[in-house]
Amino acid sequence: MAQQTKKKITFKPLGNRVLVQRSKQQETLKGGIILPDSAKQKQETAEVIAIGPGKLTESGATLPMPVKAGDTILMDKYSGQEVVLDEEEYLILKADDIIAIINH
Repeated sequence: MAQQTKKKITFKPLGNRVLVQRSKQQETLKGGIILPDSAKQKQETAEVIAIGPGKLTESGATLPMPVKAGDTILMDKYSGQEVVLDEEEYLILKADDIIAIINH
């Protein structure tokens, strides 16, 4: 019997869209209390995984993307479309939904 290998999904956003992964939230508070999923707030920070080529203007020029893969961003809280790739959760959002780039 041949062994099946799992294919890795490649993903390239279109236009001015960005693929991000939310920052992981701490699951245990200082007092040792573990938070259930229902009590966790959505994180507003995320890491940029992939970017599209940029927005196309009416004149046919492409506006450059304001972020690059690896950037940590601050985004609108409820923006984006949730997707699951290779059993990992991601968000696809427009570059306009990015509020700031966080420098560490």
